[in-house]
This record gives sequence, structure tokens and C-alpha cells, in this order.
Amino acid sequence: MNIAALVSGGVDSSVVVHRLKEQGYDPTIFYIRIGMEDKDGYIDCPAEEDIEITTYIAKKYGCRMEVVSLHEEYWENVVSYTIEAVKRGLTPNPDMMCNKLIKFGCFEQKWGHQFDKIATGHYATTTELNGKTWLSTAKDQVKDQTYFLGQISYMQVSKLMFPIGDLPKSEVRAIAAAQGLPSAQRKDSQGICFLGKIDYNDFIGRYLGEKEGEIVEFETGNVLGTHKGFWFHTIGQRKGLGLSGGPWYVIKKDTDRNIVYVSNGYNTKNQYGDVVNLKGFSFITEDIWGDFEGTKDVTFKIRHTPEFTHGKIERIGDLYRIQSEDKIQGIAAGQFGVVYDAESQLCLGSGMIIDDD
Repeated sequence: MNIAALVSGGVDSSVVVHRLKEQGYDPTIFYIRIGMEDKDGYIDCPAEEDIEITTYIAKKYGCRMEVVSLHEEYWENVVSYTIEAVKRGLTPNPDMMCNKLIKFGCFEQKWGHQFDKIATGHYATTTELNGKTWLSTAKDQVKDQTYFLGQISYMQVSKLMFPIGDLPKSEVRAIAAAQGLPSAQRKDSQGICFLGKIDYNDFIGRYLGEKEGEIVEFETGNVLGTHKGFWFHTIGQRKGLGLSGGPWYVIKKDTDRNIVYVSNGYNTKNQYGDVVNLKGFSFITEDIWGDFEGTKDVTFKIRHTPEFTHGKIERIGDLYRIQSEDKIQGIAAGQFGVVYDAESQLCLGSGMIIDDD
């Protein structure tokens, strides 16, 4: 089998190569450059160390390696999506768009189509049921990354391999250490995929600027302070507000009047909700419900967390509505709700969260 392995220089993708070689495969390693770069030359791509480690992995295991660039495609598809969503007061998810449109989209069109499978270091698995491939959760539920894969298509999941999806993170690090891989003790990357070392607010400020507005207590209408633009704040945010007497949480944004509404941490009724409305819902493998009446038992996530929340889903026209068993904090329009079966094993699909008006 002809396999393309997407390797970033981190411990997870490094161990992917080791496991593939152990299984008798000879993967071709691809390092994808997708750092920040625009027409003004704004770039902070910490790629050199990554490429150095990936080159070492390729030499150690005798694999062919290519460094390929998807800068332009990344800017057009992921960065611009992020800026536009923030401008509209939404909470974007660039990592999900990166997987769907870049790693398993543009890469497939340019290079991946020459291979039988594409292997990645995601903590996820696939399951074959009734002759079809299903995206399924990882053994290590704390590290499970299926949330970030919730927007991929059936054609994409049917071609993917997740060689470390059956391992706990501790074992992945142990393998890397035993094999003397330079990434064995490397910290996991945090934050948004394309930012590298760039501060998120610096990035947003560069493209949307600053405009002072009021921070208002939702319950009383009292003005508590000021902010530099609603686009710097996300629903559920607690830190970075500069307010005393909290904790304070962002619960609403008025994009027309540039007002950020907050609620005190001791008054939870406006911070927590139990209804999640999803538009544009897409199933990864197939629509397992069709036109149905009543509700279906599901589990779901509204962000990347170790926990799955139980609920019931119903279809109202083109909308899927989840009634959660538990109150959940920070339901943010623009983010994605990813839906799983009741046992939290199969990832069924996802839709974009919209406000419950």
C-alpha cells in the first residue's frame, strides 16, 4: 500500500512513521508549510526546527520526504474565513477548516491523490461497519481529536489512517523515547494552527484594527469598563477583560453597537444553556436518521474537550437542535457542534452553532 504520512515534527506524527515502518509500510513523508504569510509579507513560521526534526525522522527510517507549501491556499481558505467570522461577531474554528480544506483537501488534490492512504498523528480511529468507513474516537479520550475532524467528508475519512489512535499519549511518548526520537519530550502545540508564535490579539488587531466600546453587565446594564473592539472577545471568555469583582464571563456581543456583555461568575443563569442549534449539518459517512420524528439519543461536543455531553437531537426543517442533559457554558455562534452516537464511539457529523433567538 502506498502511504503518504503527514509529519509536523511533533511527537505524535513522528511516532506515526515508526508504527507504519513496524507494520511493514514504507511511507512517503510530507511536511506541509502553512504558516502565516500574506501580501504584506507578514510571516512568523516556526518551521525550520520542525523541518529539521522531520528530516531526521525521514533519514532514520529511510523514507522519502517532501516539503510542500500550501501558503496561498491556506490564506484563501482558512485565514480569510477566520477574519471574516470574527468580523461578524462569530467564534471561528480554523483548525477544523484546516483539516477539511487544506490537510485533506488541497493536499489531496495536489499530492495525496497519488497515494492509497494518508496517515496522520491525530488521536482518532476508523471503524468499518456494513462496508463503510466511520470516523471513531481514540482510545485516549483525553487526547481524542475527532472534534477537529468533524467537518471532513466520507471520501476523506475513507482514505485516512490514524496509526496512533489506539494508543494513550503516555505510550506514544514512551515509544518516541525508546526510539531516540528528538520530539520525544517536545511540548504539544497549543492554540490556533496557523498562528505559530503570533499572539492572537495582535493578529486580529492587524486586520480589524481597534475601536473602543463598552463592557456592560448583562443583568443591570451598568457600564463596567471598556474594550478595544468586540472582535477581540469570544463567548465564554473569562480572562483578559480587566474587570475587578469577578469572575466575569463574556455572554453576548452587540456587533452593531460594539458592546460586550458580561455576567458575574456567581450568577450562572446567563452563562449556561442547554439548547444547541446547528445549521448546515453534514454527516461524515451517511445520514443514519433520514427524515425522523421525535428525538434521537446522542453525545456531542461544542468545543475540543475530553468530555462528551449527553443529549437528544431533533430535526426542525433544515435545523438540527440538541437538547442537552446538562447545562453547558459558552455556547458560541460560529463554533461547530460535533455529534456522536450515544456511546461516544462513532463521530456522525457536525453543524455550525447559531444563536437561539
